Amino acid sequence: MKFVRSLMKTAALANVPKHIDHFAKFSPSPLSMKQFLDFGTTNACERTSFGFLRQELPVRLSNIMKEINLLPDRLLGTPSVHLVQSWYSQSLMEILDFLDKNPDDHRVLQTFAEVLESIRNRHNDVVPTMAQGVTEYKDAYGQQDAVTDHNIQYFLDRFYTSRISIRMLINQHTLVFDGSTNPAHPFSIGCIDSRCEVTEVVRDAYESAKMLCEQYYMGAPELELREMNANDFKEPIHISYIPSHLYHMLFELFKNAMRATIEEHEASRTLPPIEVMVALGGEDLTVKMSDRGGGVPFRKTERLFSYMYSTAPSPNMGDKHRAPLAGFGYGLPISRLYARYFQGDIHLYSMEGYGTEAVIHLKALSTDSVERLPVFNKTALRHYKLSLEADDWCVPSKEPLDLAIYRAAK
Repeated sequence: MKFVRSLMKTAALANVPKHIDHFAKFSPSPLSMKQFLDFGTTNACERTSFGFLRQELPVRLSNIMKEINLLPDRLLGTPSVHLVQSWYSQSLMEILDFLDKNPDDHRVLQTFAEVLESIRNRHNDVVPTMAQGVTEYKDAYGQQDAVTDHNIQYFLDRFYTSRISIRMLINQHTLVFDGSTNPAHPFSIGCIDSRCEVTEVVRDAYESAKMLCEQYYMGAPELELREMNANDFKEPIHISYIPSHLYHMLFELFKNAMRATIEEHEASRTLPPIEVMVALGGEDLTVKMSDRGGGVPFRKTERLFSYMYSTAPSPNMGDKHRAPLAGFGYGLPISRLYARYFQGDIHLYSMEGYGTEAVIHLKALSTDSVERLPVFNKTALRHYKLSLEADDWCVPSKEPLDLAIYRAAK
């Protein structure tokens, strides 16, 4: 019996490329925060959600799986990337099993929810596993050319954004229809808090980062927190948002700010505080975090968002006590993707010799918070076919010119 099941699974996986080609012809359907909230409160229907997800999830999976195949062969050949591909193929086939199932059958809906949870659990380690694949690739083949680095950066931004969106759909379905409520968060619709208190999330992220910092450095900077609600000065700031996404961004920024502050002031008895300002306007929710950690040179600022760069020691995949993804250099890049996922962003403004300001921009209105999703098309394909051409701006030499030698030569 096991042999028969194995043959059936092998035959099904052999059809994966055909299914990917089919579903990648369709573009994903981005949803707004308001649509998620409205469906979860007034129009919640498990059959409707089932009908949407069994079509939408294969589209999102297939669009990004087409791009995985465009990565350099040497990166594709790493054991870690091969493992990630196998997870995606298996998940795609499991969802496709429901295309011809009857949504009026309660057992079908129950099984579908169980499969979604299984897929979510299977993909829990996608980020560190893909990161490990890039590390294996760098260790084996060393520094690559600028085009290859660009292609990998471009792909990983899109790949991780796609993963965020897929988990969002799965979480909303499984949480909205699990039949339970959370008394501690009465305004939560699935994983969205319709009245997310931003300063509360700031404090939670700070306390977690502080505890981690104290374990490593035996101390941590204090927090100075202010808020400005331009819409109502007397009310605390609330927005419709996913608290776990905001927490992830803030936690990563706090970790970086604390580490820089302590290392910059290790000879001092006192540590300057980390200042956070939360401001709400008509369109934007902005969180500004300022530290006095010495800053970084301007030319290195954008490099902090590169998956190929990290200032922390290389991680040990087996070390369960290390902070999440520490050493992979993925904290800031992934945080920026969380912000951009609903049309926000993260910017860094650094003053070398003094400190850094990190600014999180989010949409204040749920109608403006719309998913930003990658689409596989000719435009995306061109990004993977860039060639290394001469720069149309002068490239400065690493060493200053010796003008005396230059004049003597003339």
